[in-house]
Amino acid sequence: MRFFTSRAFLVRGLVGAAALLAAPLLFAQPYPSKPVTVVVPFSPGGGTDIGARLIAQKLTAKWGQSVIVENRAGAGGLVGAELVAKAKPDGYTLLVGNVGTQAINQSLYKMPYNADTAFAPISMIAELPFVMMAGPSVSAKTVKDFVALAKADAGKRTYASSGQGGSPHLTAEIFQGAAGIKLTHVPYKGGGPAMTDLMAGHVDILFASVLEGSGHIKAGKLKALAVSSASRSPALPEVPTLAEAGVSGSESGSWIAMFAPSGTPQAIIDKIAADIKEAVAQADTKQTLIGQGATPWSTTPAELKAIIDRDRVRYGKVIAHRQIKVE
Repeated sequence: MRFFTSRAFLVRGLVGAAALLAAPLLFAQPYPSKPVTVVVPFSPGGGTDIGARLIAQKLTAKWGQSVIVENRAGAGGLVGAELVAKAKPDGYTLLVGNVGTQAINQSLYKMPYNADTAFAPISMIAELPFVMMAGPSVSAKTVKDFVALAKADAGKRTYASSGQGGSPHLTAEIFQGAAGIKLTHVPYKGGGPAMTDLMAGHVDILFASVLEGSGHIKAGKLKALAVSSASRSPALPEVPTLAEAGVSGSESGSWIAMFAPSGTPQAIIDKIAADIKEAVAQADTKQTLIGQGATPWSTTPAELKAIIDRDRVRYGKVIAHRQIKVE
């Protein structure tokens, strides 16, 4: 009797152990098994928001789960970025950030999280090149012409920006250094007012996204002197790069990319990166991004991390050298 009782306990114990080992396999569900939230740390309608919504639509179709874009604007993107940095690292709360949130803010703000370790890079989505535009009152038709004017009127020529410490501002600072000229900065509270004053002739030049500037350029209201990216913009193929226009070492601009909270399983990171790559490669995605003034661009997580590390160092040096502070 004891033998049978002991044997029964042994069998039950083995069955129980097998069940425990099999539990992860029985209950594990493929990612994603529920809706995913993508936080955009800016207001609706900007380049980051537009790109995020386009990719969210593609991922929704691919995954069969809703990918919901949630705008959480404030403090130069810090509000939304902090929300994701402190979210559960399970792949269900993601961030679409840009060069400002991921590579510039830590040199301008007291960060509410560790910028070096808070996020797991996933993939780039698109580059957002800037275009250097001259107002109607400026006689220069090329970058070379404008540099000559600026050297002749040292410190008197002006450039507008969408705000102190933003990537358009830093792009103009990089341009000044590379061209060997001195310009006077006129910051505005947003790109709209800066563009309005440029067209009115109150300032000489402005670096703004191709998305913001291309309509005014094509309407003949502004002159496009160059784009700040390494390659020409597909949306303005006739406009040379700054390097082609004779100012080397002045490449700059913005980009948008996807991130997850640090600690998110690598398998989830790799899956999202692969699916973004597939989405960005689709013809209709490319057409839409180019139509918005962006350049389609996907990367591996490691490639994205290298880009962020490079830009943090580069823009950090400009901010420190120029003693740039946010108001």
